[in-house]
Amino acid sequence: MSDLRLQAEDADDLAVVSAALQDAVTKVADLAFLPSTRRFAMVVNRFRWEDAKNRREGGARARAGLHFEHVRSAQARNIAQDRPGGVLNLLAVRFEELNPPSGIVTLVFSGGAELRLEVDALEVHLSDLGLIWETPNVPEHKLD
Repeated sequence: MSDLRLQAEDADDLAVVSAALQDAVTKVADLAFLPSTRRFAMVVNRFRWEDAKNRREGGARARAGLHFEHVRSAQARNIAQDRPGGVLNLLAVRFEELNPPSGIVTLVFSGGAELRLEVDALEVHLSDLGLIWETPNVPEHKLD
């Protein structure tokens, strides 16, 4: 198993990053908007879909860092910022280009929680941080 390192500079690239992050979990305390550097950063425990064996054997999770550059503003919806231990389950990362190359990045979490980042340009970096562990729990999505 090798560490994953991805960079996104357009919506197609971001779709690959989003797929790698599906079902990542994080704590509210692991989210940070750094206005002085115009960066939004977070640390997640991502499910390693690229290594997933099968539903009976389980899989692995990896500690990973995700950061967005050129961030003008960050807004949270349905995220209790006064509860740093609160857990968020990331479902998808989306990009809506408004006035190229600027746009809105939306991180969609379960339970209706969202983070909305206004960016001057899309520049995203995802890197595994080296810590990988086996898990018997494979995320499952029921299709209606």
